[in-house]
Amino acid sequence: MLTLCFYFAFLASKVWAIADSKRQGYLGLIEFITSMQLLEHITFVDTPGVLSGEKQQTQRAYDFTGVTSWFAAKCDLILLLFDPHKLDVSDEFKRVISSLRGHDDKIRVVLNKADQVDTQQLMRVYGALMWSLGKVLNTPEVSRVYIGCFSQINEFVKHARAAKIHAYIISHLKKEMPAMIGKAKTQQRLIDNLADEFRKVQREHHLPPGDFPNVEQFKEVLSGYNFDKFEKLKPKMIQSVDDMLGYGIPDLLKNFRNPYD
Repeated sequence: MLTLCFYFAFLASKVWAIADSKRQGYLGLIEFITSMQLLEHITFVDTPGVLSGEKQQTQRAYDFTGVTSWFAAKCDLILLLFDPHKLDVSDEFKRVISSLRGHDDKIRVVLNKADQVDTQQLMRVYGALMWSLGKVLNTPEVSRVYIGCFSQINEFVKHARAAKIHAYIISHLKKEMPAMIGKAKTQQRLIDNLADEFRKVQREHHLPPGDFPNVEQFKEVLSGYNFDKFEKLKPKMIQSVDDMLGYGIPDLLKNFRNPYD
């Protein structure tokens, strides 16, 4: 599976300001993050994966190759991220590569999730990827492939954000409980209206809705607990998580050599 990631050396608001109405079906499927200080002047556009196999028969609601070509002309760097378990050279893949022609100097090929295979498998996957790229990239030299294991960092960040939201939810539910009478009824009401409680927490703390857990699954989990015994929110712990996400991880990544320097 191939995923394209476009890098812009300016703020995300400018990307959308120049995006025309023909791309609207596509814009709803991509993500951008500029909340960290490290990314104040950088925008990453993470596209949907390139389809392969039977999935290619599925019609997209927009011109995928046209959109990738549009972004390629305006971005500063194009990252082609490959999954070691899915190296198919599909027809859509060939069309995407063709749409990037003329921007070869921007393209960097990354074999991601390298930590999910052992050394011997990695060498075989690396060779297979080089062979596959040789059939579709019209370049005289062999493309350099960068090895990455960004999945571990992404998973760590995802779990940290989930834990933070979990703490906000639990604290909110405890705060909504009465001091003396009607505890059982109040707890059941909170569970029944959990979606509304999620929205209250989201608005109060300005949290992204996509980070919240599945409402129905969370209801099932909550039914086995007594809200009265939940812990109160500890602001210092929340601040520690924010500091780690905003400064700790970026500082850690600075210790690794930048392959694009």
